[in-house]
This record gives sequence, C-alpha cells and structure tokens, in this order.
Amino acid sequence: MAPCAQTGSGRLSQGLLLLWALLGTGLCHMGAEAEGFGQDARTTPPVALFNWTAQLVEETYINITQKCWEIFVDLMRNVTVSELCEWRVISRPYSLLQACLEDSADHLHYGYPNALAEQYIFQSHHRYFHNCTLEHQVYFDPPEDVLLAMIIAPICLIPFLVTLVIWRSKDGKAQP
Repeated sequence: MAPCAQTGSGRLSQGLLLLWALLGTGLCHMGAEAEGFGQDARTTPPVALFNWTAQLVEETYINITQKCWEIFVDLMRNVTVSELCEWRVISRPYSLLQACLEDSADHLHYGYPNALAEQYIFQSHHRYFHNCTLEHQVYFDPPEDVLLAMIIAPICLIPFLVTLVIWRSKDGKAQP
C-alpha cells in the first residue's frame, strides 16, 4: 500500500506509485537468470547494485515530500475559508500530509522529524491556518498579589485550626 498516493479524486500519483513499486518490490534481484542474455542462455546478466547514497536518499525524499505537499494542497482546495479552522474538516488532509512525510522518511530510512518535513508543516500552518483563533478563553495565572494570598491563606489557617482542636479537646469531657 503506497502512503499518501491517493488524491482527492481517487487517482494515484504516478511518481509515488512508481517509487512505491520500485522500493516495495526491490530494485534488483541477485542471481536471477535471464534467458537469451548474451551468447549462452545460462549466463546471468551483470547485476547493477543500486547504492543508496545519502545524497540520493535526500533527493528522493525531497521529491516525495513535494508530491505529499501537492496532494495536501489538492485536498485543501475542497475546504472552504469558513471551514479552515474546523478540525473535523481539516484533520484528514493534515493527517495525510503528516503520515505521508513520516512514512516516506521511514521507508527511506531517513530521520523523522526532519527539517524538510517541519518546513512543510510550518508552510501548511502559515498558508492555511494562520488566521485560526482559539474559540475558548485562554486562562492566565492570577496577578502575583492574588496568587500569594491564595497560597498563604491555607498555610496560616492550618496553625489556627490545630490550636482550635487542641483547645477544644482540653475540655476534659469524652466525646461520643
């Protein structure tokens, strides 16, 4: 199953599908014999091992993340401006973007989170969600003088209550 390869209309991205097919099934098979190769049908073709250098992995990841971003932008086209801050509406495209970035990094053994993935996440927030405000009131700490009174009052009340209990217990009468 190719992560994030599905767009809003149900078509598979050809680039991601090709990459998934190459990476999922392997790029070469060692020891595979090919008939009719060379002069002798029993000889094996020269096998070119595909060496994944760090630069190639990074270039591949850059290409995949660009496709992830394009899919996200395509999905966000279906979201109206009034729905941009509603999590139930944007959770699917946003989660698909994150999963695509993470799964492709995992598949390529490229560290996640990474700078490129963070850049796309920040870009999504800047482009689509920068006008979202909190619907609920944000509570802050009270002023220092009120906070100090709230802390000291119970501390001062404890010795008073202990004194009251001791004074009332000196009455000498047994309590039922």
